[in-house]
Amino acid sequence: MFMNWSDLLNTLKRSYNRLGNTNPKMLEAYRNLAAAQGSNGALDAKTRELIALAVAVTTRCDGCISSHAAAAVKAGATEAEVSDALGTAIALNAGAAYVYSLRAMEAVTQMREAA
Repeated sequence: MFMNWSDLLNTLKRSYNRLGNTNPKMLEAYRNLAAAQGSNGALDAKTRELIALAVAVTTRCDGCISSHAAAAVKAGATEAEVSDALGTAIALNAGAAYVYSLRAMEAVTQMREAA
């Protein structure tokens, strides 16, 4: 196992306000950015989360992987859909994306089991 993805997500949630309390404008801007995502309605939530998971792999962000794995599971993403999205990340980012795709697959499995 690479890591416990649910624990990581919970740690991130608990730590979220630590930076925000000292930099409230940044926290507000981040929340506004997240709220604006998908606001035109062209993509459904599952598609957006599959894209976000693939991007999280290419940027090698474990926190992003945990967050978007949980959101993808919540949005109903299947293992085959996750695999296809991660395949795109691998094709664009080769070896590093392959290793982080393994991490993302583990995260999705753990989130599914915890749901």
